[in-house]
Amino acid sequence: MTKSKKKRINYAKKKSDAVAKLDGSYVAKDKKSTKEKRKAPDQGGDAKRVMEKAMPMMGMMQGMMQGMIPPGMQPPVNNVPPMPPRPTPPQTGSEIPHKILFLQNLPPETTEMMLTMLFEQFPGFKETRLVPGRHDIAFVEFEVDQQASQAKQALNQFKITPKNAMSISFANK
Repeated sequence: MTKSKKKRINYAKKKSDAVAKLDGSYVAKDKKSTKEKRKAPDQGGDAKRVMEKAMPMMGMMQGMMQGMIPPGMQPPVNNVPPMPPRPTPPQTGSEIPHKILFLQNLPPETTEMMLTMLFEQFPGFKETRLVPGRHDIAFVEFEVDQQASQAKQALNQFKITPKNAMSISFANK
């Protein structure tokens, strides 16, 4: 029989930078501690740099999404009746509704987690798939065609970065 040591639990005294960036209370620090300067560059540096680039963008996306109201859910302005829908032209190719959306014009720093956060606000969201070797395209799957159509209407031409407006179409069947 071996003796077991007592386990110690340490709690954080303050918020981590990642949590502070998400809730918007992050303040940049002037100088890094000497311990951080002495760390070897191969101790998780690549993953850490990717997250540091992604965190500000994710916070910006959350801020923009908070004020978004899906189309059709907006209150009428000055009690003016809505315009009747335009007749739809015959649908061809990627215009035919499908439960999988095809995303284009994504910035290089786009991650699967970022796209999941953006699309999970819509009902029926299933998964996000990035294409290996291509940073500018991805696929998002919903349970049914109608749910994918709602997400497409709401987020088509959504600016992920000031230079990149995401283009959304239905995937080919």
